[in-house]
Amino acid sequence: MTIYFIRHGETDLNRQNIVQGSGMDTDLNPLGHAQAKAFFDAYSAVDFDLVVTSRLRRTHQTVQHFIEKNIPWHQTEDINEISWGTHEGFAPSPEQHRDFQNLMADWKAGNFDAALPEGESARQLGERVARFITWLRTRPENRILVATHGRTMRAIITQLKGCSLTDMDGVAHVNTGCYVAHFKDDKVVFERENDVQHLETAELWPTP
Repeated sequence: MTIYFIRHGETDLNRQNIVQGSGMDTDLNPLGHAQAKAFFDAYSAVDFDLVVTSRLRRTHQTVQHFIEKNIPWHQTEDINEISWGTHEGFAPSPEQHRDFQNLMADWKAGNFDAALPEGESARQLGERVARFITWLRTRPENRILVATHGRTMRAIITQLKGCSLTDMDGVAHVNTGCYVAHFKDDKVVFERENDVQHLETAELWPTP
């Protein structure tokens, strides 16, 4: 089995540096749609047997061209973006930035129960991601395309590599960056990591 993991395309909240978690069901902006089309053009020849997305529109729109090919499509909340609680929908204030940095330090230290107010902890994210990976391993398909979100992507890749969630921030991602992983027995081998050749070709780089 080969799995292609892609982060969604750019949204206006990405461009405006506004916190966007599971509670923000936003649409792709024009650049995001162009990134999605560039990804489709680069990977349309891959014979995907299944498309999997989160329940949030930005992932649906990112792989819409594949869905329109009548490839079976499955949605799951297990790969929704993490909830950032009361931080969502706002550009980070100095106080919010401090809270976020403290949260990252807690997770790096192994305190996975730490969370922003009304938000989700790393442990909660890790549990649903682990459930998703277990589900993936039961699938009969040969090639699966998975569209998800930045922090969730970090948790997925970290767990597939057998690493601790303390290492999440070492997983790079940009809008429509692609990881390609081969599942064989109990082993996972990565062929590509955060591949962005389709963006380079079309000059569609995300906002820094």
